[in-house]
Amino acid sequence: MASPLLLSGQTLSLDEIGQVALDKRAVALDPAALPRIRESRAVVDGLLARGATVYGVNTGFGKLSDVRIEPGEVRALQRNLVRSHACGVGEPLPEPEVRAMLLLRANVLAKGFSGVRPAVVEMLLSLLNRGIHPVVPARGSVGASGDLAPLAHLALAMIGEGMVLLEGRPMPAAMAMLKTGLQPLVLEAKEGLALLNGTQGITGVGGLALARALRVVELADLAGAMTLEALKGTPTPFDERIHALRPHAGQMAAAAHLRALLAESEIRESHRENDPRVQDAYCLRCMPQVHGAVRDALGHARGTLEIETGAATDNPLVFAEGEILSGGNFHGAPLALQLDAAAIAMTTLMGIGERRIDRLVNPDINEGLPPFLSKTPGVSSGFMIAHIVAAALLNEAKVLAHPASADSVPTSGGKEDHVSMGMTAALKFRQIVENAERLLAIELLCAAQALDYRAPLKPARRVGEAHARLREVVKGLGEDRVLSGDIEAMAAAVRGGKIDSWRS
Repeated sequence: MASPLLLSGQTLSLDEIGQVALDKRAVALDPAALPRIRESRAVVDGLLARGATVYGVNTGFGKLSDVRIEPGEVRALQRNLVRSHACGVGEPLPEPEVRAMLLLRANVLAKGFSGVRPAVVEMLLSLLNRGIHPVVPARGSVGASGDLAPLAHLALAMIGEGMVLLEGRPMPAAMAMLKTGLQPLVLEAKEGLALLNGTQGITGVGGLALARALRVVELADLAGAMTLEALKGTPTPFDERIHALRPHAGQMAAAAHLRALLAESEIRESHRENDPRVQDAYCLRCMPQVHGAVRDALGHARGTLEIETGAATDNPLVFAEGEILSGGNFHGAPLALQLDAAAIAMTTLMGIGERRIDRLVNPDINEGLPPFLSKTPGVSSGFMIAHIVAAALLNEAKVLAHPASADSVPTSGGKEDHVSMGMTAALKFRQIVENAERLLAIELLCAAQALDYRAPLKPARRVGEAHARLREVVKGLGEDRVLSGDIEAMAAAVRGGKIDSWRS
């Protein structure tokens, strides 16, 4: 087992988020973070003792920020804040996304600018380590003032209210705490607000989806290489000299990957001298340019999301020097814009993949392969409908690729008059990535089937190794069978990282 991940408000990588969210790596508060957390809390306590009026500490919230709260009502203020904001709706977020949110919120509070007690951070970590997962409805956040509704459902469990899952079983939070030896947390001044203000819903959902997207774009090179071999295409467009003249990082990386995948090919040598074609179609020839641009877009999004993992995003922020400053770090615009761009990029990747699937199955353009890759065309339809499924997945992605960040609806009586819609961007992006995994699975299945027809000629060594591994997941298609299970099995292999070893 890996050692616990120590949290101190540092930047977390997508890999580290995955270790906790998916692999359930343990987490712990870094002892070095305790002095900062305590100093920040001392500022809050000192201002309360002096009778100062501070937003979120002893005032109402949003439009009600000018309402002063008496000392005896401070705890009720924080408790009611959590209850009133826990009004999310729709299907619950999956367990890994909830775990990512718990991790990210704990890390931000450990940074020491939120004015909470160490006990608040420890409670978040206890939920993670004991497998208590709050039920968090997916809908209800506009991404400013942060992900209020989703984070409120996290905080609700911390105070022993609402529903959670424990070992996959739904139960009241109070019961789960009793079973695992925890006591509900009593929130003090500022702590409810500190738990609710932030972008951890967007970052958790978007970050896990982005990790999946990065895997897909790598494997799209493999699928494209397999398709190119099956269609007897040429690797000449991937020549390093071409890409050195347009040195975008993603383009150069994709071209290098394709060159490595396509080396040592009998199929290529079989038509090198007598191929009447001058150039391949764009979906083959322009893979470095398209796949590379997607890489660059996803890389930019990754940089933004990883910065966010260690950013103080609540309001107000508490500084050890004694000041509490109100600002807008909770606004999700940086994330929303990047996730919208990533959604467009993944839809573009799906588009070029769908065109390659068509070239594999379409008897008018598939270079002598059987119609729809069927062994008995007419009697069997082969992969005809699998291509239609790919078209349907692509259509949905195109609809979802409309940017959520282009919209804003004023909320909270006009006080919060510009919002990011970042959670919508994250949820849409996650669905697009899921569609992309399935479309990629269809291309892999079609390309593998097409390579079967090129035997006894052997494809490039790495393509051949990939083909063999594919056949461990799904056998070749003889007589027609139900393909839904094959597509889902291949998509699960993509999603689970089981074929990442094919990368060069």
